Amino acid sequence: MESRLNYFGHPLAGKVLKHINSANKTVADSPLPPTVQELVKIRASQINGCGFCTDMHTKDAAHAGETVQRLHLVAAWREAEVFTEAERAALELAEQGTRIADAAGGVTDEAWADAAKHFDEDQLIALISLIAVINAYNRINVINQQPAGDYQPGQFG
Repeated sequence: MESRLNYFGHPLAGKVLKHINSANKTVADSPLPPTVQELVKIRASQINGCGFCTDMHTKDAAHAGETVQRLHLVAAWREAEVFTEAERAALELAEQGTRIADAAGGVTDEAWADAAKHFDEDQLIALISLIAVINAYNRINVINQQPAGDYQPGQFG
C-alpha cells in the first residue's frame, strides 16, 4: 500500500500538523496518566481502522513498558480483567467519543459520570482533547491511506 500523497512532506500539511502536534504535546504534558493516554490512542485508532496510528501507539506503549497481554486485549477491554476502573472509564469515553456519529445522543451521561469519578477536571479536559486529537490524526492517515508497520518508537520526537 502506498499513501495517496506525501502528506507528511507537504508544506501546507506541515502547517496543519504543527497545530495538531502542539495540541498533542499539551495533552502529553497534562496530568492525564501516560498509560491512559496510550490506551485511548490505541483504542480510537483500532475503531477508526488507522493502521498507522495503531502501529505507532502499540509500539510506543510497549517501549514505555506496557505488557503484551494488555496491548492484545485493548480491542476487547470490556471482557478483560487487566485494566483498572479508571482505564476502563477512559476507554468507554474514547469509544463513545470516537463513535459519536453512530450514537444519536453522543456520549452518554453514564460514560461521562464514570470518567468523572476517576479523573479530575484537568484530566477530563486532557482526555476530551486527546480523543479529539487522535481522531484527527486517524482521519488524516485513513483518508491518505498512510501505510503501517515501519514506525519506530520515538521516530517523531
